Amino acid sequence: MPLKTTKFDIKDHLKTLEQQIAYLEAALEEDDPSFIATAIGDIARARGVSQFSRETGLSREVIYKSFRPGGNPTIETLNKATKALGLKLKLVPSAA
Repeated sequence: MPLKTTKFDIKDHLKTLEQQIAYLEAALEEDDPSFIATAIGDIARARGVSQFSRETGLSREVIYKSFRPGGNPTIETLNKATKALGLKLKLVPSAA
């Protein structure tokens, strides 16, 4: 009997703020700026890019361009995105 699979869509797993925060924390632990940008983009798509655009004041084009694999958002763009998510950037000592 063949194995039945379904298409995975991360948006199905980012419905609550807690799920979104856990996803971003996992992305931050990978220490890969591209993955972090992509994670924020995934959350934007889960919330609806039009809604995320209104919340951040960023255009849909900027969201799609900045928060994708290889995206390189500015600090200002990142700050607007995290603020819209109800989060803030914080520095903590790295584990040595």
